[in-house]
Amino acid sequence: MRENAGNWLELADKIFQYRRDQLTGAQTQELREKTADLRLKLKQRADAGRLKLGIESLEGLLQQIGGTFYPKSSIVENVEFFLVAAIIVLGIRTYFVQPFKIPTNSMWPSYYGMTPQVFKTPAEEPGVLAVSARLIAFGARPHRLDAPADGEVLIPVFGAERRGLVHSQVVPGYSWFVVPTKVREYTILVGDEPVKIQVPVDFDFDWMVFDAFFSAGEAYSPVAFGADVNRRILAGQAEVHMVDGENLYCIRTGRHVRAGDRVLAFDVLTGDQLFVDRFSYNFIRPPIGSGFVFRTGNIEKIREAYGDQYYVKRLAGEPGDTLAIENYRLYRNGSPIAGAAAFEKNALRQETYVGYRNVGELAQGRKMTVPPHSFLALGDNSANSFDGRFWGYVPEKDVVGRPLFIYYPFSRRWGPSR
Repeated sequence: MRENAGNWLELADKIFQYRRDQLTGAQTQELREKTADLRLKLKQRADAGRLKLGIESLEGLLQQIGGTFYPKSSIVENVEFFLVAAIIVLGIRTYFVQPFKIPTNSMWPSYYGMTPQVFKTPAEEPGVLAVSARLIAFGARPHRLDAPADGEVLIPVFGAERRGLVHSQVVPGYSWFVVPTKVREYTILVGDEPVKIQVPVDFDFDWMVFDAFFSAGEAYSPVAFGADVNRRILAGQAEVHMVDGENLYCIRTGRHVRAGDRVLAFDVLTGDQLFVDRFSYNFIRPPIGSGFVFRTGNIEKIREAYGDQYYVKRLAGEPGDTLAIENYRLYRNGSPIAGAAAFEKNALRQETYVGYRNVGELAQGRKMTVPPHSFLALGDNSANSFDGRFWGYVPEKDVVGRPLFIYYPFSRRWGPSR
């Protein structure tokens, strides 16, 4: 009751401060007397009954003179609460901490974009309860594909709107079943029968196909997979079929199924979701090797292809630095680059780091020198990263901040960012 009395005194003071130019002398005097009486009871630690009488007396007066401040309907109070909350959230997002979701695997394995988990037998597929639990914990969305006919499973490659090797096209779809969006539709053949499956636009379907049909236990590499596909074509392990109006090479998987059999069973696991520190880089220069989030609206080659987005890469060069790649190692100003464990792991191709690749502006024998007021950002997954080697430099004004914390999914990577 004392806490309640304190809240009423705060409200009375608010009404007096906001409306004293509209109150009569008598109303002002009465308000002062009633607030003084309740404040005295509070100071004297009066019992709950006396405090309640003081509150009810003050409330009656506030109902008469409160204007738009009191009484308020519950709708007005809720609207005011959510409006203030929205302002606070927007302020925090703009100046301090912003949530950010990683869609692709250009920074894998430091940060994960969407990744596949393949179930090769029906016994491996999670049940109903497990599907729900995996959706909550990992953002895992199940995709299942059954055979429309008897035959061998064939993978059409090349053609249409290419993101990787497997034939695909971007089509209208829905997010959460109701929100219009774009999805990528892939076609697989079972014998001569096409069967289609839709996944998010940025999902690496090649990775899933590799794990489902071609992996012998080794880790997926887009470069190695591409070389294997070309080898199979040259070795005659491919057939030409008409797919979506095009004659395409179809790679034989060696897996034969009957109508109704499960062809594919996989989950799309959501990408890492981070909190990004937007504050620090207003006062200090980003250090070499740090995670590096930036806007792409002023990078012409990204803007033309994908629009204005947020990207995350690793900072590899600051103004005046000269960068080169040799034998999978990144060199900065003539010396092996330092500043992050990922640099050395890539150079040695340790764990699942694939090494830096000579492509684009950093092709074999070429160098990049960072101009003033700019930075060079590279992906840790150098063999599968659309980074500064292809589109150049990040303007200083477009730097957003550094990754702080992976808050979702609840995997082993949950916690402070690397």
